[in-house]
Order: sequence, then structure tokens, then C-alpha cells
Amino acid sequence: MAVAVEPFSDAHIVAAVEQTGARVTGLDEARVLIWLGGPDGFPALPDGIEWVALKTAGIEAFVAAGVIDDKRIWTNASGFYAENVAEHALALLLAGLRQIHTAVRDHWAKEPIDTSVRTLRGATVAIIGAGGIGASLMPRLHACGADVLAVNRSGRPVEGAVRTLPSSRMDEVWPATDHVILAAPATAETHHLINATSLAALPSHCWLVNVARGPLVDQRALYEALRDGEIAGAALDVTDPEPPADDDPLWSLPNVIITPHVANPASGLTREMAPFVARNIEAFVAGEPLIATVSADRDY
Repeated sequence: MAVAVEPFSDAHIVAAVEQTGARVTGLDEARVLIWLGGPDGFPALPDGIEWVALKTAGIEAFVAAGVIDDKRIWTNASGFYAENVAEHALALLLAGLRQIHTAVRDHWAKEPIDTSVRTLRGATVAIIGAGGIGASLMPRLHACGADVLAVNRSGRPVEGAVRTLPSSRMDEVWPATDHVILAAPATAETHHLINATSLAALPSHCWLVNVARGPLVDQRALYEALRDGEIAGAALDVTDPEPPADDDPLWSLPNVIITPHVANPASGLTREMAPFVARNIEAFVAGEPLIATVSADRDY
């Protein structure tokens, strides 16, 4: 089977293609396109392309650009990077609770750091968007002694969570949790999910972690809540915009941790993606369902 890898070749992806017995060819000869770029520069697809594999989990930019059609199969990378992102989410939450960021900044400030350290043992952590990342994150949180309140679109019970709520009942989440981890896609429904109202409903000891998308958070409202002590802190791997401006007030707050969108490092993305590409090629050849199919009427 012929597979095109565009807009540039990648050793990890090429090796994954070839290990299945498929061969890498030009776009005009291919039945499959593995697209490693963004929506800008996306090519006009020949009729022979039956399946397009995108490298990202979030596909809102592709949907907005009108790239995704109903003429062929489309897949994203949903779940491919869950282990990486879950590890980073836990690191951010623990860094805040254990005041690692304060020690880095203030060095041996024993008294204020000592009295600010908190534990995950006995805490409830809400995972908003409890899909693949949530499934990877829950065992890590359990190992630290925390319970999980899972939130998903359907409300279908999530294994390992003490409670699962549908996103339509989000108002019940905020007073029932100690900390919040955002792992949901960016959609019209999740835009500014974290806002002045939800922040006011959270407990004052709450740490908010965002490893999803920046637009899930109203950053002005977050700044005001952090400044005024409505919540204890925020750890953000994603912001809106990215990167934040040099004069963004979030930089000035002592209870904020910002990492530069590295929960799933771009430098290792294709290495993580490659095994899933191989699995999907094998499924495609066998006529079996593919992992992570998407459609033009959904943002994820």
C-alpha cells in the first residue's frame, strides 16, 4: 500500500509506515496521507486519497479552515499523547501544592513555603474532559492518594472515578472538588469554561491545571481570582494567546506556573505518534475501524 508523508519526511513516521509493509510514495500515488503540518499549506487532495491522518489531537484549526471533508476517512491523534500529557499535568499540580515554584524563586524562604505546602492525599481532583488523558492520569492521582471526579460529555461512568458527571452539570463540579485539571477539547461549549463564576465557586485552596487549550480559561478572570486569593494557584501549559505577552499580568503573580506548551513536546511528537500510525495502517489494510476517527462536524 502507498502512503504519503507530508509536508516533510520524518524518520519515525517513515519507519512506522515501512514496518507494516507499506511504502512511502508521493501524494499522487498514495491511498493514505499522513499530514505532519497544520492547516496552512494543506494540499488539494487527489481522489485516490482514502484516509488522512493528522498529527494533532485538537483539530479545530483544520475544521475552521474547511480542510476536513466527507469524501474520505480522517483521523486525529486523540489519545496518542495521553501518557506524556498526564505526566506533565501531575507534575504541574504537585509543583504547585508542594510549592516547588516558590522555592525556585525565593530560595530558602522556609517559613512561608513550609506553611503553604499542601498534599494530594485525601484530595478530590476533577478531570474535565476525562478521556484518554484522564485514563492515564487517574492511576497517577490514585498513587498520590487522591480521588477523581470525572467530567465527560455523556456522563457515562468512568472507570476509576469515584463519581462521573456530564458536562451539562458542570455547576455541581466546582464545590465538590479540591483541584481541577482541564483536559477537554476547545469547542464552543468549552470556551471560557473557567470564568469568574466558576472560579468563585471553587474552594480557596484549589489549584487549576490546564493541559488542554488556552481558550478554555478566561485569563482576565483567572488573573483577578488569583490576585484576590479566590483560588490558591494556577499551573498552565497552554494560554490564550500563546505565548502570553511580556506584559501579561499573569507573569507578575507568585501563585502561577506557566510552562511553554511542552506537556507533549513538539520535538518528540512523531516518536510518540509512530506506533499509533503503524497500528492504524494495519487496521486500514485489514478493513478494520481506525483509532481516533473524526468528522467535519466535530472539533475533536
